[in-house]
Amino acid sequence: MPLSVISRHNAEHYIWGTGCDGWHAAASEVVHYHRKSRQFFLILAGQAVMEADGRRISLFAGQGLQIPPGTYHRFYNESDESVRFLVVSQPPSHGDRVTE
Repeated sequence: MPLSVISRHNAEHYIWGTGCDGWHAAASEVVHYHRKSRQFFLILAGQAVMEADGRRISLFAGQGLQIPPGTYHRFYNESDESVRFLVVSQPPSHGDRVTE
């Protein structure tokens, strides 16, 4: 496979929750969990909140949080500023999400 540069301009765009794609202020996710996927959220810029297992955790630029499989969680942005973040899922989380 040839090497190619990926950016937000040419990457597959994935929207979840209520308009949450990582680039908009005041966006939120719905509570859910993943059966197999372990996720790591890394905040690149801005501030976000993660609700996980009944806890509310504020995350700032340079901080990250690991979410094990089976953990109910919700990622959201309460601020008026955009938040930029990376989410790494292993194995991939597509089709592994459960909402109730």
